[in-house]
Amino acid sequence: MERIKMKDLPPERRPYEKCRQLGAAALSDAELLAVIIRTGSRLENSLKLAERILGQGGPQDGREGLASLLHRSLEDWMKLDGIGLVKGLQLCCIGELSRRIWRRKSQEIRPSFRQPEEIADYYMEEMRHLEQEEVRVMFFDTKQILIRDVLLSKGTVNASLISPREVLIQALRHGAVTMILVHNHPSGDPTPSKEDAALTKRLSQAGSVVGIPLIDHIIIGDLQYLSFREKDLL
Repeated sequence: MERIKMKDLPPERRPYEKCRQLGAAALSDAELLAVIIRTGSRLENSLKLAERILGQGGPQDGREGLASLLHRSLEDWMKLDGIGLVKGLQLCCIGELSRRIWRRKSQEIRPSFRQPEEIADYYMEEMRHLEQEEVRVMFFDTKQILIRDVLLSKGTVNASLISPREVLIQALRHGAVTMILVHNHPSGDPTPSKEDAALTKRLSQAGSVVGIPLIDHIIIGDLQYLSFREKDLL
């Protein structure tokens, strides 16, 4: 099949010209991505390549379209025809920028949390796509407004590798009054493991000693969550 060059498309279908005339908001997801990656491959132009990139995954795993940019590694991208090291790095960086923008905006808002489902909603879209487990601790003031959240570990949850002392030092440094653990299960099933229960118990005991109680541990699954507090496990 003959490769259709970008210059052969009508001006209104060329992503650069469309962006210049109408603004970035007028572009489709594929057109936005085509502008960023700039060039296509030997067999397809940048728009066709962008459409193929966004076609990876599927709705069954929640990783189609733009969501695919959040969880694929450099090695994953380079397995696709037409994507080498440079384009693979570009795609990884787009995903990371998206996470950081979302996180920065979330921190600026300083939300208040009253119910476990509010915390689950806050983290769901970010954490349900992760390929490995991450454990975070949220620090709150007297009005249950989030002061800061801190990444404690990345990888398999291991209670012995997370130091309650370091967590409490962070809590005191930020003036926290209460704290909540949050972590994800890449399997999508939020049922707590023995390791999850052990970590919860250790941090809860340590927090009680210094007067900064652990008031919940929320496990994020795929569009579902489990709250230790709601299940009377804490």
